[in-house]
Amino acid sequence: MTGPFASFRDYVAALESRGRLLRIGSMDQDRFEATGFAYRLIDERGFHGAPAFLVEKIRTGGRWLDGPVLGNVFPGWLAEALAYGVPDPTGDDRQLYQATRDHLARKLGADGRWPRILPVESDPATAPVKEVIALGDDVDLLRFPWLQTNPGDAGPYITAGTVFMEDPELGRNVATYRCQVKGPRRLGLNCEIGQHGWTFIQRARKRGAATVPAAVVLGVDPITFSIGTSKLGGLGEDELAIAGGLRGNPVELVPCETSPLRVPALAELVIEGEVPVGDGEAEGPYGEVYGYMGLKKPWNFVLDVRAITHRRNPWIVNSFAGITKLTMSMPQAVANFVNYRRIMPNLVDLYRPVESNGVVLASIDKRLPGDGMVAGQHLAAGDMFGKLVIVVDKDVDLHNKEQVFHALGTRWQPHPASLLIPHTKGFPLDPSAPTRWVTSKMVIDATRQLPAEGGPAEWPGVSRVLLNEQSPGTEALVDSRWAEYWRDWRGG
Repeated sequence: MTGPFASFRDYVAALESRGRLLRIGSMDQDRFEATGFAYRLIDERGFHGAPAFLVEKIRTGGRWLDGPVLGNVFPGWLAEALAYGVPDPTGDDRQLYQATRDHLARKLGADGRWPRILPVESDPATAPVKEVIALGDDVDLLRFPWLQTNPGDAGPYITAGTVFMEDPELGRNVATYRCQVKGPRRLGLNCEIGQHGWTFIQRARKRGAATVPAAVVLGVDPITFSIGTSKLGGLGEDELAIAGGLRGNPVELVPCETSPLRVPALAELVIEGEVPVGDGEAEGPYGEVYGYMGLKKPWNFVLDVRAITHRRNPWIVNSFAGITKLTMSMPQAVANFVNYRRIMPNLVDLYRPVESNGVVLASIDKRLPGDGMVAGQHLAAGDMFGKLVIVVDKDVDLHNKEQVFHALGTRWQPHPASLLIPHTKGFPLDPSAPTRWVTSKMVIDATRQLPAEGGPAEWPGVSRVLLNEQSPGTEALVDSRWAEYWRDWRGG
């Protein structure tokens, strides 16, 4: 069973069929049990080996509430292979990564654009997200199991909501912003300065509008969610059309109850409301994606809730920011790779390890002196997240940390193969940056340095490479006898 999937539930069923979903009867989040479990899960299994987990009943805010609440819903490259419809997704992490990357690269046009399929209207009478409709005094956000993930958080948050807004000229915007649950009919809405949601609200202010309709949608299909968390859709581009193109079929939409907005018919839950363009209040602090507590914001947008529609027994996702993988990243990685290849034809591979925020790895087919540093500077300039850019030779597997560190230890001389960039644009949530949006960066050229770059006149051969070249049957021999070697092993 592989995707693309029309609904979040179909995707989770595929994970479970592959043994990548753990069901848990109950957890006490007033004691931060789910948070502690998420940390232990990643510690024990790693980002790519830990399964998704589903908690049937959870205690939060002093009450036991029915879930389910789900966490770690994008567990490793198998999850992305399933979601994007890689045929027969099997193999180790590296093989799954490459298969998914190649599968998506075939969908990317020669112009660097993803295919588009526009969304379609669906019948609200049969839409799962309209099974329960709450309006007026029946609206109560506190009936649902929103979690306070960290003891230092300002309260419970909606951490995996896809926010829908529209602009009369720019059209629809679909994005992910954290939402602090402030009461039964009020949410905080964190649109950072410069993000498209922030731009939509500022444009409404200039038009003289008092409010902006918005909808926070929970439990959309995995591709729609990942496109909403990415930068693939520029200002004025419909993210749902990109999601449809990657799914191979249109996203089905139904109208909201209290505004002209359209939302996915197969979602789990929709919170409808209005953002007052001139009104706001304090929000946060909140545990950010870097694993550090963010600062309290003295002013942030709010959403006054007018309606809630949902499936019976809706499924709630918590992102466990800073602990588990938040979203699927492959389309953005493929787009970045293709764009960089246009200016760096010798680029072989590009990888940003999910467990290492701020680190970008690249391998190149080095031919001339300076190739490594030139590639590193291009990446440092183009990647807002990357503070440390490490460039290695084409024979180094970027997904093998041992090989990357071996290249650092044996091919890199800190001088002259390092470049410090003291002042450039950075990611605003970086806890190490004294000024938001500003950072320093470093490029490390860990390719074999040529004599013209200060390297040795001759590099010695790599022992493992020489073994494979000079004794080509050794690897096959060991493979053939591997099970036999371990036959009498009694170790742990």
